[in-house]
Amino acid sequence: MKGRLEDRRLLTGQGKYTADWNFPNQAYAVFLRSDRAHAEIVSIDTAAALKAPGVLAVLTGKDIAEAGYKSIPTNLGVKDRFGEALKKPPRPVLAQGKVRHVGECVACIVAESQAAAQDAAELIEVEYRELPAVTVARDALQPGAPQLHAELAGNLSFDWVAGDEAATEAAFRSAARVVKLALDNQRMVGNPMEPRACTATYDAATQKYALYACTQGTAGMRGQLVYTMGVPDDKIDVIAEDVGGGFGVRFNMYPEYSAVLLAAKKTGRPVKWTGSRSEVFLSDEQGRDVASTSELALDASGKFLALRFSYVADLGAYLAPTGPFINTQGVVACLTGVYEIPAACARVQLAVTNKSPSAAYRGAGRPVMSYMIERLVDEAAVELGIDPAELRRRNLVTKEKFPYKAANGITYDCGDFEGVLADALKASDWAGFPARRAESKTHGKLLGRGMATYIEASGGGFAPSDQVELRFSSEGTVTMYAVSHSHGQGHETSYAQIVSAVTGVPMENFRLRNGDPAVRLVGNATGGSRSLLGVGSVMQLAAKQVVEKGLALASKDLEAAAADIEFTDGAYRIKGTDRSVTLIALAKKYAGTPQSLDVKTEGRFGVTFPNGCHVAEVEIEPETGIAEIVKFTAVDDAGNIVNHQIVEGQMQGGITQGAGQVFGEHAVYDPDTGQLLSGSFMDYFMPRAGLVGGLAIHEHPVPTASNPLGAKGVGEAGVSGSLPALMNAVLDALREGGVTHFDMPATPDRIWRALRDAKAG
Repeated sequence: MKGRLEDRRLLTGQGKYTADWNFPNQAYAVFLRSDRAHAEIVSIDTAAALKAPGVLAVLTGKDIAEAGYKSIPTNLGVKDRFGEALKKPPRPVLAQGKVRHVGECVACIVAESQAAAQDAAELIEVEYRELPAVTVARDALQPGAPQLHAELAGNLSFDWVAGDEAATEAAFRSAARVVKLALDNQRMVGNPMEPRACTATYDAATQKYALYACTQGTAGMRGQLVYTMGVPDDKIDVIAEDVGGGFGVRFNMYPEYSAVLLAAKKTGRPVKWTGSRSEVFLSDEQGRDVASTSELALDASGKFLALRFSYVADLGAYLAPTGPFINTQGVVACLTGVYEIPAACARVQLAVTNKSPSAAYRGAGRPVMSYMIERLVDEAAVELGIDPAELRRRNLVTKEKFPYKAANGITYDCGDFEGVLADALKASDWAGFPARRAESKTHGKLLGRGMATYIEASGGGFAPSDQVELRFSSEGTVTMYAVSHSHGQGHETSYAQIVSAVTGVPMENFRLRNGDPAVRLVGNATGGSRSLLGVGSVMQLAAKQVVEKGLALASKDLEAAAADIEFTDGAYRIKGTDRSVTLIALAKKYAGTPQSLDVKTEGRFGVTFPNGCHVAEVEIEPETGIAEIVKFTAVDDAGNIVNHQIVEGQMQGGITQGAGQVFGEHAVYDPDTGQLLSGSFMDYFMPRAGLVGGLAIHEHPVPTASNPLGAKGVGEAGVSGSLPALMNAVLDALREGGVTHFDMPATPDRIWRALRDAKAG
């Protein structure tokens, strides 16, 4: 296949993104946002704004409270180390009493035009009483730190231990060697191509709302809105067609969505809000922001005995719906990586600070754990003087031990970690590196090599099952319905391939619909590398049910017993004859009748574990600090692959996102004022095509039995492997210049300063 089904529509401007939704007589919303990180709201005067030309309404926190809206929901399925539940301070749709981060919504202005609403926003007078801000999670947990919420003593929302502390402590006491490493995993801004936006409508006659928004899954977002607004589930529709990128930051509802829905009800008109790129930086959920200390216990032969982690995750000013889950269970799902380690534990603290709320960012916790483990293993290799690949090989879970139950109780269903490592060593020419390093040195440059052998958990989800529906038209087209939303992954193509392979219906006959209000389905949002193995598997089940239904119709059409009919290549044929009828012909004939081939079905499949080995080579110019990725080799086990082109694209994107974090991306807040200092692309590095040089992507599939497709998922693979591999390569190069410790981001200035300081002793 040369292209995806989506490509012609999207490349010719026929897509429909959130800002493309327009309705007759619609009004426009603009949000007044806090210009300070922490302050009490003394008063809000909206009188002048309400009198401004074209203004229809101005909503504040008082209107939200009068509407009976609850706090935006969040939850966590585990108790803390004292047996207590997650502490959840309230998060209002519009600020009430205080503001806690720059960019928090204070008022929603609705007017005849966006310009009129923007002009009116500047007329609102807000009197603040300034409060001290805290922007570093560990500082927020210290005695005397500024307190964000009365309900959250010490700014600590959750204090949890995963794994077995006692067994881990015992293993450390018996260890011949302990390696320790402190790391900062900096805060990131997701920055999808499409800035956040929405349009809301309200039908007073039916008391029904509709929200047109960019989302990774309509069902989950609708559930969050239903809870916050206190309305029945059947009174809100969430609709989306094309979505320009997700990365996890389009998973949850946002305060703006509920505010615009209320504005539509109060004004009796559709209300549209289109966010700016500046608003993305200030108010979209952010990611990572984890400070950790990791420890590895080894015996005298270099065998791993135990792992111990302690980390503080910065959740920002409020708990986003998935923020606590991502930074606890999402991180520690694969607590021991690909290694056979008898004991492990992690102490996790979730803190609040005066920054934008954080939740999922590509990998949803997995790259955080991968980074901690793989940086630690490389540090151990350096301290022990062992080849990093050899140290890993000695400690991998071997093939005959699958299914393998890890120290934290998670069972890896299948894998071939040794085979993946061997492939990566060969493909990257691991043995030839010393010669390449020597050649680089003749040019006055430092060449470093880094490896990461990662694993991640895919296939989980919050919904009880995934439902899909297939509907056939009299023209022979097939519309596929699902909840999981495509925002660049090529779902339309992959699902069509799966259904086409079973039914024989040509690929060009398919169209995917997500978030259609006329088709209410249960299902999970897109995320966690689960859509193909979860929804794709249900699509295959549905396709088989279509073929089964078609057999009864073919029997009638061919006037033959069902037992005498076989189905091959999209047609039903009487065995041993040339009499046949195609499935598509039957679909056309019976479309719209009670005998149609339409099918609705559901399924839920187990978690599985994609894994891989990435090897990077990075060359640094000491005089300028400029680092260049000169070679990157990725070998990944994604299970069975439906579309190799899409998998390669996902890998390229994920690897590049890892490189973006390693070499520049960083959401920087002023420690005193809480102002975002990197609030535009003038100050925030954005990875571009060509950043990853010498890229080679290889497959090492080990099919899983946990789903009918044998697929494992690939969405998080690139970043889970590239993040530690690239940083290990940077450190390997810097050690040649005397640098022993270095944290991301590896910008030219920071590299140059580290080398200068090392040279100065």
